Amino acid sequence: MRISFIVVALLLLGSSVHAQVIGPIDSNFDSFRQNGVSTIESTGDTLWISPALNTYVDGFTDSWIAPEGLDSIYNGVGRVFSLDVNGDTVVAGLGYTASTAVGNQPAGYGYYLSTDGGDSWQFSDFYLDRYVDEDTTFIYGGTEYIRERVIVPEQSPPYSVAFKGDVIFSANWASGLLRSTDFGASWERIVLPPFGTSLLTPERNDYEWFDCIETSNGVCTQSQNVYNSVQDDNLKGFAVFIDSKDRVWFGSAGGINISENALSAPTDSVIWKNINFKNEADGLLSRWIIEIDEDPTTGRVWMTNWIAESSSSIYAGLDNYGIVFTEDGGLTFGQRLIGEQIFGISFKDNYVFAAGANGLFISRDGGDSWYKSPRIVSENNILKPSVQFQSVAATNDKIWVATTDGIISSDNYGDTWQIHRVNFPLSGGNVYDDEAATVSSYAYPNPYSPEQHDIVRIRFEVKDQNNVRVRIFDFGMNLVRDIENGSRSPGNYEAIWDGLDGRGRRVANGPYFYIIEMGSRKVTGKILLIE
Repeated sequence: MRISFIVVALLLLGSSVHAQVIGPIDSNFDSFRQNGVSTIESTGDTLWISPALNTYVDGFTDSWIAPEGLDSIYNGVGRVFSLDVNGDTVVAGLGYTASTAVGNQPAGYGYYLSTDGGDSWQFSDFYLDRYVDEDTTFIYGGTEYIRERVIVPEQSPPYSVAFKGDVIFSANWASGLLRSTDFGASWERIVLPPFGTSLLTPERNDYEWFDCIETSNGVCTQSQNVYNSVQDDNLKGFAVFIDSKDRVWFGSAGGINISENALSAPTDSVIWKNINFKNEADGLLSRWIIEIDEDPTTGRVWMTNWIAESSSSIYAGLDNYGIVFTEDGGLTFGQRLIGEQIFGISFKDNYVFAAGANGLFISRDGGDSWYKSPRIVSENNILKPSVQFQSVAATNDKIWVATTDGIISSDNYGDTWQIHRVNFPLSGGNVYDDEAATVSSYAYPNPYSPEQHDIVRIRFEVKDQNNVRVRIFDFGMNLVRDIENGSRSPGNYEAIWDGLDGRGRRVANGPYFYIIEMGSRKVTGKILLIE
């Protein structure tokens, strides 16, 4: 976070947000990789972010650090899907987008592990069964059961990782819950309760998992007792968390699963309690559990709930988005932010922050009451109107929020914010493209879709104090929009255009030209607008 910004307005802004010049803005060579950031984690004063494991040490540097030795990310297809950090230990779950016969699918790639704060890394391959046509077996509680092999990484990205000591857990959709007890040297599959079963214990020997083998009109008409994480909803993993009492929490498509002994018990005797959605006032809001975290101040364990019930379910239309917390290990739940799709939760002192599709929500009293943060702007930057808030983390002095349009931070619990976005200087590019040509200006994204991108940004440099005028013209060089006409000091700036003309009408598809006049100096460029 290279420039400190001061929020000058916290009110919803009108059309001036979409057509204006912002700056001066930073032009450092070191930058994080992309503005769309889905996962962030913190430890002490250090922040780690996806998708390229960049770090920022608050108060120590003004630049983002790109760790070395990460060939699977920088020279391969791997991207960070999940993170857990504690002190100098970092566990990153990697996935990638696989091209399949049915289209692109998220897939598991492996794990990067570090015990020295990222100075060195070891890579752990994603765990798959041997490629054999037949199913295999496993033992639980002295009873042998049949399990379908997982032989491909598709649909198994590590959506969440958690560790304590040498024990690592990984929550994956089609691979369920994986565990390593030797810090990634080897992995094993952890047995989970069948969907709708409240207790998995080795004292019982008659468990039945759901594996559909025949359907009619989209409804299963015949099933068999095979442990298949692609079929049984409670085996499909979204989130895993280890709380301060060493309980392991596994969030699935079948509710929340809690274990008192999963950290150390053999795979044939891990005991789980499952809590599912039952439309109760002191229960879950729904059965898809996407993220889990614990408030260190209050001890509450929080989790996000997403709508999941199909039209054939007895609970169809009764589940809801929101977040819940429990203070008694899952016996009862408090429901909050009902109706809001929340992606991430974090805590600082007695504040709780919830990042969602519809905004950033803040509680000053441990989660009992909430307010939605007004539109987040700064003196030198803005977020696009359709921004979504994805993940939250707290360093020693700041709260950080990852968004689809950059990262924001606050050192006063959200009263004011700094906005941090990818830097790509006009001269020499950045750390990810250090051979980029020097240009006088550029527009991004380009081609530009107002519906998809909201706004297009035009970066340029003012070399001397001067009057700056920025205008947009169509192919016939007819004036479309006059964005700026005022005095600017030396520095780098960005002109913002929302694809509207001067009367607020959406312009047609085609090429558009920008002309930036700065005294006797003129800079021009082209934007291709496509809906």
